[in-house]
Amino acid sequence: MLNFTPLVKPYFNRLVALSASWATPEGVEKVQRNVLRNLLHRAANTEIGRSYGFDSRMTAEDFISALPLVEYEDIRPQVMRMLAGEENVLWPGATTRFAQSSGTSGGKSKFIPITPEGLKTNHYAGASFPVAFYLHNNPHSRLFAGKSFILGGSFANELDGLPRGVKVGDLSANLIECINPLANLVRVPDKEIALMEDWNKKLPALVKAAAKENITNISGVPSWFLTVLQRIMAEKGASSIHSVWPNLEVFFHGGIAFEPYRSQYEAITDPSKMHWLENYNASEGFFATQDVLEAKGMRLLPDVGVFFEFVALDGSRSVTAWEVEQGRTYELVISSCNGLWRYRLGDTVRIETVTPLRISVAGRTKSFINAFGEELMVWNADAAITAACRKTDAAIVNYTAAPVFASGNSKGHHQWLIEWQKMPLGGTEMFAELLDKELQNLNSDYQAKRSGDIFLGRLELLNAKPGLFNSWLAETGKMGGQRKVPRLCNDRRIMDRLIAVNKE
Repeated sequence: MLNFTPLVKPYFNRLVALSASWATPEGVEKVQRNVLRNLLHRAANTEIGRSYGFDSRMTAEDFISALPLVEYEDIRPQVMRMLAGEENVLWPGATTRFAQSSGTSGGKSKFIPITPEGLKTNHYAGASFPVAFYLHNNPHSRLFAGKSFILGGSFANELDGLPRGVKVGDLSANLIECINPLANLVRVPDKEIALMEDWNKKLPALVKAAAKENITNISGVPSWFLTVLQRIMAEKGASSIHSVWPNLEVFFHGGIAFEPYRSQYEAITDPSKMHWLENYNASEGFFATQDVLEAKGMRLLPDVGVFFEFVALDGSRSVTAWEVEQGRTYELVISSCNGLWRYRLGDTVRIETVTPLRISVAGRTKSFINAFGEELMVWNADAAITAACRKTDAAIVNYTAAPVFASGNSKGHHQWLIEWQKMPLGGTEMFAELLDKELQNLNSDYQAKRSGDIFLGRLELLNAKPGLFNSWLAETGKMGGQRKVPRLCNDRRIMDRLIAVNKE
């Protein structure tokens, strides 16, 4: 394949030059005020625009004062009306695409609007910046001398009676289906394979399609891609993915933390050839990317159709992107061209630098596990364990859960530690099976990762000795009226200590 990198470099160089205009707080302020002005002008005649008096003359300060902060459950009724075909609710016109992601206590799934403006101004424009920064940092790159391997989802959903023309599915499926046809010339797999729903059929097709190509870059979620790469190496009898793709040079990754997987990726790649570039993207939008590979944090993208706010963790006040303080951690709030207004993402971010503005994802605002892209929330866990107890006539004293990361031939999975008040009928193995099924019923992302037992193994259940959690609480000085056992943790610090105490 010809090397098209020199031909496309001028376009990406312009993006790097553009980013220099928002290298200071003053530059960020100018761009962000303009973004908000455009958003308010576009949405002035929508239902929400009329309710709050949207106008391009409305200042950022007026906007923040006028609208309340919202979570998904606050806007679920409006989104469901949009799904039914109603126009001009949160964004002008009819919205025909929605990204399905893990839900809240109000439902198994959230349905995030994907507007044409959101695709063009945010998702596609935002995804151009990682490539631009990568090429800028690697002047000898031959990125466009081969193909991109992009791992995506499907349009599988559990909604009935969708209006004609409305599409609901993973964000990646929508992005793949709407991408510029020219991009299909330099990416694999083709749409037919990329959008397959059954992973038992899709995975072999992905392996077959990608193994024969000259792949220079891969994009996706670390946990999912690791499984695919391991299958490709097994198919080719290789111990390194560079034996299959000698020109592979970069992994554009996002969705979940990369660090738990770094050592596994480094073990199957040639360190002299491979680069890693982190992105902060979600169903709600594309927000940040690494601009310098060795820098800590990701460069916030203030000119991609999103107005950012940063809320103090005590909820006392909201500040704009040009007012944040280095070293502080905030809850991230967005207003965007997909019709989300002062929307709480549920993420916390740490400000690494302000000139330029770089952030790192600090965690979620609530207890969760998202080690494999499953976005398991406490309400999922509580509801699932309640249902499993009801079906087995069991009762628990306490529980906690944490991820176990893949190693060798062992799949990643969740580990649950339960202290029983009444043991389940049929034994703990049956309880574990029921619990796993209940979690799939309640959480669409967990269900997707468990599909076909390919990416995420079935949960593991450990029995806690009587009094374990009280012993741990006493050890940590948390006994008393405010005592709480963390239900879900995204790392193993608490779980490993509890297991140690359990063995003593």
